[in-house]
Amino acid sequence: MTELARKRPEFRNINALKDLPTYRLPAAGWVSILHRVSGLLMFILMPLIIWLFDNSITSEISFAKFSAAFNVGIGFVPGWFMKLVALALIWGYLHHFIAGLRHLYMDVCHAVTKEFGKSSAIVTLVLSLSLTAALGAKLFGLY
Repeated sequence: MTELARKRPEFRNINALKDLPTYRLPAAGWVSILHRVSGLLMFILMPLIIWLFDNSITSEISFAKFSAAFNVGIGFVPGWFMKLVALALIWGYLHHFIAGLRHLYMDVCHAVTKEFGKSSAIVTLVLSLSLTAALGAKLFGLY
């Protein structure tokens, strides 16, 4: 072999400020991290989800209160912020659901290859973000 043979870099002492910003995480890594983040988001906002569900189905008066939360807000929280929180919940649910289906498919079909992992991760990201954009447009009244 020549001196110019490819030598893999050795990382013994990783400097978080210098090395981590230059590290390129693959799409499957992003999906994995976002799967955990979306699950945590849904868990933390569970009291809000239960409150929204309760106010939306209890009575006509509570439904009016539910609708007003997105138009005028609740207390000091403005309505647009409630819509952003709802949009974050929409994204969290959609991403968690689609990534979960991806994992189930890989478990059932034993499709654990590098190529399939990359392509299914890209499909997961595109589907979750496009569905979130469509539902967000509806939430903010664009159609």
